[in-house]
Amino acid sequence: MTSLARRLGPFDATMIVMGGIIGSGIFINPYVVARQVHSAALILAAWIAGGVIALLGAFVYAELAARRPEAGGQYAYLRDAYHPGVAFLYGWVLLLVIQSGGMAAVAVTFARYTSELAGRAINEVVLASITLATLTIINILGVRSGSNTQTALMLLKLVAIAMLIVCGTIFLPRSRLLDGGNHLLDGGNHLLLRFGAAMTPVMFAYGGWQTASFISGELKRPRRDLVIGLLAGVIGVIAVYVGVNIVCLRALGTDGLAATTTPASTVMRNLLGARGAQWIAIGIAISTLGFLSQSMLTAPRVYYAMAKDGLFFRSVGDVHPVTRVPIVAIILQGAVAIIIAISGKYEQILSYVVAIDFVFFGLTGAALFVFRKRDTERAEFKAPGHPITTGVFTLACWIVVAATVAKSPLQSAIGFAILAAGIPAYLLWRKRSA
Repeated sequence: MTSLARRLGPFDATMIVMGGIIGSGIFINPYVVARQVHSAALILAAWIAGGVIALLGAFVYAELAARRPEAGGQYAYLRDAYHPGVAFLYGWVLLLVIQSGGMAAVAVTFARYTSELAGRAINEVVLASITLATLTIINILGVRSGSNTQTALMLLKLVAIAMLIVCGTIFLPRSRLLDGGNHLLDGGNHLLLRFGAAMTPVMFAYGGWQTASFISGELKRPRRDLVIGLLAGVIGVIAVYVGVNIVCLRALGTDGLAATTTPASTVMRNLLGARGAQWIAIGIAISTLGFLSQSMLTAPRVYYAMAKDGLFFRSVGDVHPVTRVPIVAIILQGAVAIIIAISGKYEQILSYVVAIDFVFFGLTGAALFVFRKRDTERAEFKAPGHPITTGVFTLACWIVVAATVAKSPLQSAIGFAILAAGIPAYLLWRKRSA
């Protein structure tokens, strides 16, 4: 029986980690945080705090990768720590809403930017579908083909971000970093609540690094390569995110940042005119395409692992003898994302899954406690500061779940209903495989 090919190394893992985190959000989201906390110091503190939590999560996933270097990553951690049913439910919502809904939304975003750059009306749904189909074909050709495409796009988006940071440093006539909005002592409890609200979009912006664990079965030395990728990738993203926010604050000031919904474009337009805005628009388009490429590379490995466990269609677990990739799983991911893009329901779907996504984050963090207690073998990498660091990460995930449910109870309830619908599906597949 043909198996997955181990053809990726630590550099590939690092690019996949960074590609899973950095999408179009960092070019846009800083204004959301600025509207919550009207202080440059608190804005930067929020992005640094979010980075620290992401790094604590990377510590957890790095040790889990060292203990369970299997295809599917997070799926395998949940299966072995708790029950195959818990892992199945994760794969269920990943395919139906979390990953596919996100990919559909980002594909349409890419199509919109491309249409604007082309200066002509292009059917966004058609272009989004063509983009998803193209990335599906690229990944069918092999894991190296998919990884090389992802790496190239990741390097291009880093160039775009570097352009923003360099231009904001060199061509800025004067810094507005300390202009207005520095009310650190105002608000009392209200300030704490606003900071908590600011942390929600920050936490979402740092999400995505966990998907790198899905390709553990194709890393040459997963116990080492994924550890390096997780730690180097998350640290790299923290540096990028803080750098972008410093530039936005220096160029626009706190009030100016809060006043615009397109901070990166506003900064480049102020510095270099219409040409600067066009350059950053190209960078955003490349960044969205890079996120899509990373998603198409990683997520199908979860469905492959589910099929191997007898919890999904058997053909999804087939590996092509030449390309050594799960072709059916990749086609399935592309097809579901295209269907959601055509339906136009992606934004609605994304509002359902925020709480669900962080439920599984929290469960995965808690899984490390299970493995530490159960396993007798010493892991090649151990999460620094465990159990405190692991506990902080897990608690942060539950806080996001609670905050999301409190803020959007109806959408969260629909999301949990979709999750619950996976229970009879799991029982059906388990009965079929028995």
